[in-house]
Amino acid sequence: MLYSSVGHGGASGYLAILSLTIYAEYDSGWLKQHAWALNLVVAAIAFYHYKKAGFFNVKLTFPFILASIPFAIIGGYMKVDGVFYDTLLSITLVWAAYKLLQVKEIYSTIEFQVPSLRYAAPIGGGIGLMSGIIGVGGGIFLSPILLLKKWADPKTAAATAALFIWVNSMAGLVGAGISGQLVIQMDILFPFVIAVLLGGYIGAKYGSENAHQALIRKLLIVVLIIASLKRISYLLI
Repeated sequence: MLYSSVGHGGASGYLAILSLTIYAEYDSGWLKQHAWALNLVVAAIAFYHYKKAGFFNVKLTFPFILASIPFAIIGGYMKVDGVFYDTLLSITLVWAAYKLLQVKEIYSTIEFQVPSLRYAAPIGGGIGLMSGIIGVGGGIFLSPILLLKKWADPKTAAATAALFIWVNSMAGLVGAGISGQLVIQMDILFPFVIAVLLGGYIGAKYGSENAHQALIRKLLIVVLIIASLKRISYLLI
């Protein structure tokens, strides 16, 4: 509900919550793939609502997506060492929290310009690779960039992020499948899917129809910080 309200699929949140449970003992491949699967559900719902509300900008979105696909597949193909994965995930969660905190209301009185391909392609490719390695859809990287660079308002950024996340999550799963690492356990995944379907619908509908999202952003920041501290504790023990 929280993530879909800002156009995100929730992978960093799922990884954060799972890090606080028994599922933290599973390897990085298992965690990534199940987070991507949930991303597919929630990002699709979020994109539908934001597009329906008229916030989707094709010219803004597709350069980022086209550049990200091959790199997300490569990242999903790679097998990452547990300690390296925990370190990257911890850094990512802290970075995401910092960027969400930094965004605030800087976008309230500015004009937005769509970036050229020479700017969008490297950013999309880089985010795609990181998304594939870590197991997120990339929205936690892309959304702050779109807002801080003044390339989109919050709701347009949400629509772009939602589609970007869906495509990257699928590409990551494809990469995992090509490398023979695909380990989706439907019996474990199914209850989570039901939960995110409901939460994703409520959050996306709220986010696409209501402008003020400061409280949601603060709650996300708290979750990300708690999870990053938990991951860091594993590295120190």
